[in-house]
Amino acid sequence: MSDRKISDESLRPALVALSGLDPDVARAFAEHGLPPERSQEAGFDGLIRMIISQQVSVQSARAILGRLLEQVGEITPEAILKLDDEGMKAAGLSRPKQRYARGLADDVLSGKLQLDLLPGMEDEAVIDHLIAVKGIGRWTCEVYLLFALRRPDVMPAADLALQEAMKHLKGLEQRPSPAEMYRLSELWRPHRSAGARFLWHYYRHAGIA
Repeated sequence: MSDRKISDESLRPALVALSGLDPDVARAFAEHGLPPERSQEAGFDGLIRMIISQQVSVQSARAILGRLLEQVGEITPEAILKLDDEGMKAAGLSRPKQRYARGLADDVLSGKLQLDLLPGMEDEAVIDHLIAVKGIGRWTCEVYLLFALRRPDVMPAADLALQEAMKHLKGLEQRPSPAEMYRLSELWRPHRSAGARFLWHYYRHAGIA
């Protein structure tokens, strides 16, 4: 079975448009091409995977997810709440992430968090709804909007890899702050999601990582 990643052709129109707006994107896109396909399931499963991914490497997140799936079989609110501390620890979840996972499960089962309503909400309304859950910050909300809900104009500005990629793309002396990331990507509207996807791709392939 091949490990070759498939380029995401759906991003081409937006990245061509961004190349016409931003010479730095045009140069980097010509050199590095399209990002690979990537998506994330919406719903409880997707949010648990994003909580797992917070502040750990991609490899570590995959390992934790694999061990969690061995424990529960399927990631549902009921399965998470049945898993005891030892089971969560064996999967590799830190104590804070154990609390966040259980809190998310409780909020879904109680109806406080209504994930089925999110696809019909505006971006900021989605963020307001999700951020009320303990352990879910704006980064998780924006990544959920970008990958699970496939919104076209999202910039997860607090992401360190995106900040580092923007620093190199723009030839900055220091890594930009989240506020500076929003400012620097303002030109990219309404294609900031494609811009963010490209920055992750650029981070991995331009010798930055």
